[in-house]
Amino acid sequence: MANMFPLSSDGQDPANLRDINEPLIDHSEGQLFLNEAFKIIIEEVLCKGTDVKQKVCEWKGPEDLALLLDLELRAEGEPQQRLLQRVKDVAKYSIKTSHPRFFNQLFAGVDYHALAGRFLSEALNTNLFTYEVAPVFVLMETEVLRSLRQLVGWTEGDGIFCPGGSTSNMFAMNLAHYRLFPEVKSQGLWAVPRLTIFTSAESHYSVKKGAAFLGIGTDNIIVVKVDEGGRIIPEDLEEKIKLTKSQGAVPLLVSCTSGTTVRGAFDPLDRIADVCEKHNVWMHVDAAWGGSVLFSEQHRHLMKGVARANSVAWNPHKLLMAGLQCSALLLQDTTNLLKKCHSANATYLFQQDKFYDVNLDVGDKTVQCSRKVDCLKLWLMWKAVGSIGLAERVDKAFNLVRHLVEQMKKREGFHLLWEPEFLNVCFWFIPPSMRGKEGNADYQERLANVAPVIKERMIKQGTMMVGYQPLGDKVNFFRMIVLSTLVSKEDMDFSLDEIERLGNDL
Repeated sequence: MANMFPLSSDGQDPANLRDINEPLIDHSEGQLFLNEAFKIIIEEVLCKGTDVKQKVCEWKGPEDLALLLDLELRAEGEPQQRLLQRVKDVAKYSIKTSHPRFFNQLFAGVDYHALAGRFLSEALNTNLFTYEVAPVFVLMETEVLRSLRQLVGWTEGDGIFCPGGSTSNMFAMNLAHYRLFPEVKSQGLWAVPRLTIFTSAESHYSVKKGAAFLGIGTDNIIVVKVDEGGRIIPEDLEEKIKLTKSQGAVPLLVSCTSGTTVRGAFDPLDRIADVCEKHNVWMHVDAAWGGSVLFSEQHRHLMKGVARANSVAWNPHKLLMAGLQCSALLLQDTTNLLKKCHSANATYLFQQDKFYDVNLDVGDKTVQCSRKVDCLKLWLMWKAVGSIGLAERVDKAFNLVRHLVEQMKKREGFHLLWEPEFLNVCFWFIPPSMRGKEGNADYQERLANVAPVIKERMIKQGTMMVGYQPLGDKVNFFRMIVLSTLVSKEDMDFSLDEIERLGNDL
C-alpha cells in the first residue's frame, strides 16, 4: 500500500520524525506558565496599574522600546522564565489605561466583573456565528441587545455587536442603502442614483470613512451647520435636504451624534426626527460615547427623541467600562433587515435543515464571519451591579466634571472653551508669561504650543495623560475626559495642580 504521508526533502518520512502520540504542547508546563503570567498581570496591571502612587506610563522612545522588548521572532522557542519576563515587560511599558489619572481617551478604568467575562470568553475561544458552537452566547447576546433597546425606548427591534462604533456607523449606512435600493446588493452602485449623507462637522470621522468604504463617496457628505454648543441646527439640515433633492440626488441618511468626540455635544434628536420623517430619510444616532446616559434618570433627557431613530450605535466599552471592545448596533427594524442586507447564505455554515431553530444562527446578520463574544463582559457586569449601579457610574462622572469645572474657575490661568454638556472638559491653560497679552501678534501661536509641551512633559514623567487638539478657529486646547469609577475629587484637583506645575514656566 502506498505511503499516505509525503516524504520530506531529505527523504525522511515526516510521520516518523515525532511520535504521533507525543503531544506538541506540554499542557502542564503551559498551565504553569499561565498561572505565573496571571500573577504578573494582576500585580503589574490590576494592582500597580490602578494605584495613584504609580506612574500612568513608563515612557520609552520607539528605538529603546524595541530593544527592551526584543521583538524579533525566531525559529526556536524561548524558555518559560524568559517568556514571563516578556509578559512583565509588556505590562510595564504599556499605558495603564485603568489608572485614575488616565484622562486621554473616551475609555478608561476597569470593571472586574467585565474583566472576568473577558478572561472567560478568551479562554472559551468561541466564535459567535451559530447556535451549535455558541449556544450560551447567542441567547445572551439576544437578551443584552433587547435590554439595550428597551433603554432606547423600543419594545421590538434587532441588533448586533460590532467590532467598534465605526463599524456600527458603517452598518447603519449600509442598511439605509439597502432599504431604499435592495437591488444594490446584487447589481452594485451603478444601479442607484447619487446618494447623500448629512452630518455635522463635529461628528465622528467614521462617517467619512463609511461613505468612502461603501462607495457613496466623501464628496456626498453634506455638512450641516452647528450652533454655539456644537449641535446640529435642524433648520439648516432641512434646507440642505431640500437642496440635495432639487439637484437630483437622494438623501440617504442623517447621522446625528449623542456625545461628540471633542465637545461632548448632543444633537437635538426630536427636532431632527421631525425632519427625517418628513423627507423619509434614515435617522442614525451615533451614541457610541453618550448612549450610556440612558441609564440615568437625571441625564437621559440629553437623548430625548432617540426612540424615533432608525438605528443607534452604542459603545458600553466607553462610559460603562465594559472593556474593549463592546459595541452594539441597535435597530428599530422588525423585518430582518440586518440579515437580508448582509447575508450570503453560506451552506457549509448556515444549513437550513438543522435540528434546532435556524433563526438562532445569527452570524449572517453581519459582514463578519469570525466574531468575538462581546456580550459576556457587559452581561456579567450588568448582572453584578444592576441598572441602578450603572446609572450611579454615569451620575458620578457628571458630579466629578462639575467639581473639576468649579475648581478650574477658581484658578488663574485656566480658561474653559465651553461649559461642558457631557464629560468632555475643554480648556486652555495660560502660563503666567502669557496672561494679559491676548492682543500680542504671536499670542495664538504661543498658545497653540502650550498643550503639546505640557502633554510631552506629563507623558515622559508618567504622572498623567490628557489629550489635546485644535477645533475650527480654536488652537490646541486640552480635552479632559472623566469617566472611570476609580477617579476621585482628589484626582481632579491633582490634574489641575499638575498642569500648573508642568506649564508655569512656559
